[in-house]
Amino acid sequence: MMKIGNVDIDVPVALAPMAGVTDLPYRSICRDYFCGLTCTELISAKAIKYNNRNTEILLKTNEKEHPSMIQLFGSDPDIMGEIAKRAEELDFDIIDLNMGCPVPKVVNNGEGSALMKDPVLSGRIIEKMANAVKKPVTVKIRSGFSCTSVNAPEIARIAQESGAAAVTVHARTREQFYSGEADRSVIKDVKAFVDIPVIGNGDIKNGEDALSIMKETGCDGVMIGRAARGNPWIFEDVYNVFVREGVISGRNEKEEAFAPQKEISISDKKNMMIRHLNALCDFKGEYVAVREMRKHFGWYMAGERNASSLRREVNAAVTRQELECIIKMADR
Repeated sequence: MMKIGNVDIDVPVALAPMAGVTDLPYRSICRDYFCGLTCTELISAKAIKYNNRNTEILLKTNEKEHPSMIQLFGSDPDIMGEIAKRAEELDFDIIDLNMGCPVPKVVNNGEGSALMKDPVLSGRIIEKMANAVKKPVTVKIRSGFSCTSVNAPEIARIAQESGAAAVTVHARTREQFYSGEADRSVIKDVKAFVDIPVIGNGDIKNGEDALSIMKETGCDGVMIGRAARGNPWIFEDVYNVFVREGVISGRNEKEEAFAPQKEISISDKKNMMIRHLNALCDFKGEYVAVREMRKHFGWYMAGERNASSLRREVNAAVTRQELECIIKMADR
């Protein structure tokens, strides 16, 4: 178990915030596969402040999602404190500050990973947020902004002193974006530098990766991003490995935790894609759901036979029925 503030997380594995991926339907699916902590897509504090209509759907959650986390980004301490207070009224358990997004349109506004360059401002933002709410405030950071400014331990200490209840470390610099290998030694350094829980993030592709990063760095939990796209089963694999190794206590019905990781069949993927499609249609409407499902189809089918030709058919589909027919024919 991992504890963040007053929030108990039975399985110390979190779904990373990903724009266009971690909406409520997909978070709900991951929860069913033993994801211990879910997180929204990153959400602009200014968009909430000025009641941007496109942001409303990002703030949706439901009773089955607990524990869950809302992630905000911004660079104005007063606005961040104000919006943290508004976010506290929503049904999320934790409020997270994004200091890791590498996307230029975010960084160029001094937000996301740009905050890694300004420890003083970062501390003021975290302090404003933490003082405004009773729920735990956490921070997601990178190793640093560039290879010449790896300052994650310093930022993590400032976060702790400013009132943060936990810190997640994506062990790449902003300069790297998602290239190269994550440097686990940075996570280990952060863990040695703070007393609050540390969550390790970067290059976790299965349960064994999750276990090894915890053993190597001493981190309290892990967060999975890109490897979870089209692959909610990764959380079940992490759960099974953690039970097998005694990291957590298992549930009686999960005796298969001691078996090797099972291969996900094409039938499993087809059933999951149809479930995902239907959930998206119910949540966002058929027009939006069908178009959003195109990218998810690519992730689910990566490496499968005829995946590229099927993607062309999927991209031409405009109705739920058309897309469901293509999915059902995926292995023929």
